[in-house]
Amino acid sequence: MEALLASLLALALLAAWLLPKWRLRRALSRPLAPAQVALLARNVVQVRGMDPAQRARLQRLVQQFLHEKKFVGCAGLEVSDEMRVTIAGQACLLLLGRAGGDGPAQLYPLLHTILVYPGAFLVPRTEVDMSGVVTETRQDLLGESWGDGRVILSWDHVRRADQPEPPGHNVVLHEFAHQLDSESGNTNGAPYLGSRERYRSWSEVLSRDYANLRAEAMFGMHGVLDHYGASSPAEFFAVATESFFEQPHQLAARHPALYGEFLKYYRIDPRQWQPEPVAAAPEPDFSGVAYGQWR
Repeated sequence: MEALLASLLALALLAAWLLPKWRLRRALSRPLAPAQVALLARNVVQVRGMDPAQRARLQRLVQQFLHEKKFVGCAGLEVSDEMRVTIAGQACLLLLGRAGGDGPAQLYPLLHTILVYPGAFLVPRTEVDMSGVVTETRQDLLGESWGDGRVILSWDHVRRADQPEPPGHNVVLHEFAHQLDSESGNTNGAPYLGSRERYRSWSEVLSRDYANLRAEAMFGMHGVLDHYGASSPAEFFAVATESFFEQPHQLAARHPALYGEFLKYYRIDPRQWQPEPVAAAPEPDFSGVAYGQWR
């Protein structure tokens, strides 16, 4: 009897391990619906410049993302297929060059839920000054990335990502860059890179450009990187990721070493998806709203 129970327990454990893998393979065997493919092309501007192989790879990543992650509407918002596909498509841009092969990819393994608000959302904050005085405040945010497996997004700002104004701004890329950053065990602007030499080069380049951005912010000088990236190394990585995918030609021209580090990390060159601009784009203005800090 004990042997039979042990065998049944082993079979149950095996089934529990195999069933999710079987469900994922079944989901990946079905392509995205034509309407979903059209949503990707409309709401993820980079798709329009991709070659057929890249488009197919992105669609497969999106299919897996939609299968694995849960979307929850907040403040009365009902999550539509357009919201799910748009957010998944922009999030999977960051993995397009890094997730190789035809099998299932590692899609933000620490993440399980995306919370979507209709617009910018208020978040309570507790601030303590140097004298120990505690101040309770509320802050308008466009998005926030948490270490407990959640990303929070404003749909109103997600859908602005396909518009030319403001340039270089994409809340999904920003918050999912934080998710990548956290995979190293710390959210400090240095994601998992794989080798000591890569960390040495990464630290040298990003530390220098981060210091330069802090100086630019202090003196009110504007470049391709938004001043929000000067608030911490983690925010610098997220802001630079936005520019890498949204303004690749400008970032490569102004920060060639930084662009080179991102080429090695993301293993894809977004310059191939858009023509080189003929004139300088206007600088972004994000006054009045902010991303959330990693929490």
